[in-house]
Amino acid sequence: SKLIDGTFPDYNRVIPSDNSKELLLDRATFSSAVDRVSTIASDRGRAVKLSIADGQLTLSVNNPDSGSAEEEIAVGYSDDAMDIGFNSRYLLDITNQLSADETTFMLADAGSPTLIREKGEAGALYVLMPMRV
Repeated sequence: SKLIDGTFPDYNRVIPSDNSKELLLDRATFSSAVDRVSTIASDRGRAVKLSIADGQLTLSVNNPDSGSAEEEIAVGYSDDAMDIGFNSRYLLDITNQLSADETTFMLADAGSPTLIREKGEAGALYVLMPMRV
């Protein structure tokens, strides 16, 4: 082995601290919905659009070759409506790692990183970058 000379990057700089919009959802319901709509997504992008409004989340995928898919689930959200896109594979990877029933997404806007963690858990947290949809 060899000792690397240098400083380790400050990981705290990539963890968003000013995300004030809280989206609370059921992990299993969300994971199943993402899995269903992502079957239509192209292999290249695998983008899923999340349209968040007061108490409702609409997941949608539009693929010119395969068609489109849309699903709505009830969520806990009371901020301004927003649309944000994520890679469905990354969403499924994160939700498969979580064990609690409820998951919290802390959002800022459609172009900023999202902080994902289990409700009430101070342990693991996930930072997910959005995609343009």
